[in-house]
Amino acid sequence: MSGAEPAVLILGAGPAGAAVALGLRRLGHAVAIISEWRRFAAVEGVSLRVLEGLRSAGLERALGCVAAPSQRRVQWNGTVSAQNIEYILDRPRFDAGLREDLRAAGVELVEAQVLAVEEGGRGWSVKLDDGRELCGAFLVEARGRQAPLNQKGGKARRGPETLSLLNRWQGGPGPLASAVESLPDGWAWMARLGDGRCYWQLTLDVASSQLPPREHLLDYCRERRAASLLAREFFGAGEQRELDLHARSSTAILSLEACGDNWIRVGDAAMAVDPLSGNGIFQSLSSALQAPLVINTLLRAPERAALARRFHQQRVEHLFLRFARVGRDFYASEERWAGQPFWQARRAWPDSQPSHAPADFFGLRIERAPVLRGEFVDEAEVVISADQPLGIWHLDGMELAPWLRRLRSEPEARVLADLPVERRRAFQGWLLAHGYRPRPEP
Repeated sequence: MSGAEPAVLILGAGPAGAAVALGLRRLGHAVAIISEWRRFAAVEGVSLRVLEGLRSAGLERALGCVAAPSQRRVQWNGTVSAQNIEYILDRPRFDAGLREDLRAAGVELVEAQVLAVEEGGRGWSVKLDDGRELCGAFLVEARGRQAPLNQKGGKARRGPETLSLLNRWQGGPGPLASAVESLPDGWAWMARLGDGRCYWQLTLDVASSQLPPREHLLDYCRERRAASLLAREFFGAGEQRELDLHARSSTAILSLEACGDNWIRVGDAAMAVDPLSGNGIFQSLSSALQAPLVINTLLRAPERAALARRFHQQRVEHLFLRFARVGRDFYASEERWAGQPFWQARRAWPDSQPSHAPADFFGLRIERAPVLRGEFVDEAEVVISADQPLGIWHLDGMELAPWLRRLRSEPEARVLADLPVERRRAFQGWLLAHGYRPRPEP
């Protein structure tokens, strides 16, 4: 590699790694990304929120590789709907777009396989399969859900063990489309691209599935598709050429130690959600967008290291649990096979807490908590609610806590009169959404 050794080494050039790299470059850090090309040419279905996340991260070239929106057919709990819109990502094209974004930002991209990662007195050493050894002061682990657990004990919280079998083949051209269906022992997602490439992914419970040996998995998948009316209608009876299979774990995993003084885990390496949500990339970006400021704090304001680590860990855990609970509720909505092992395990995990807590104005409290201020993690007063346990600092550009404190001790009319019109409307809307009811005038 050319020039001075980079201050930050990032392992993985997926959406999370790329977002961190671009954010660090904007903060003036030298960055190098080490990544292999994806070995299996998959596609993914994503929501509009993913596109918004890509735009927020500055990944414009990757965003330009996303296909036009298509309607997704959903067959769940005995009903069929076609109201959802899905965007299909062709991952080879998308990954190429990510690399273009990185090069345009001046990020050094090293295409190689990582053989070993070691921490030493001067920072980190990464050994590559081409014989090179790269060194850096800070390490970002962004190699997805299969990334090795961190060097500090490898603690993780896992959901029900889950396996996905992805089939790919070449069929005849047709309209872009996708579909999802629930099955007695799991669920299947399917997509067809305009050029005839077809994808079908079956997601199963590891503990209860009776799968044949690997050499018979393709035949097993053919039989499962043939048994599905939706799959037969979706793909038709055309020839399936160049059929292959990729098996991968899709277990939800939360790293219980996602940040240290000179390392951080982002994206699926920090928390990998159930693929049912269709928001996996969005979740990856959510943790990655905050990471540059966390890293900047650890490197340039080490006296705030504990605050920065707390900020990252709390948000990773909060996002993971929120989406785990949303997934749990969606699994619970499939009532036909509630007693089957796949559904029984997932309709009760991760806990019994509601995915969305009811509004409770009197339950609001003000606490000091880590926030992002400028280019660093700082501490400020935030408003804690049942649905926002990490707190809300700003509302429409104003700090919320001082105004809530005034409202509790002064007449409402006086407090509101001190706010500009637009902020007053935003504050009133927020209060009503959180269960506040104006006191009657005396």
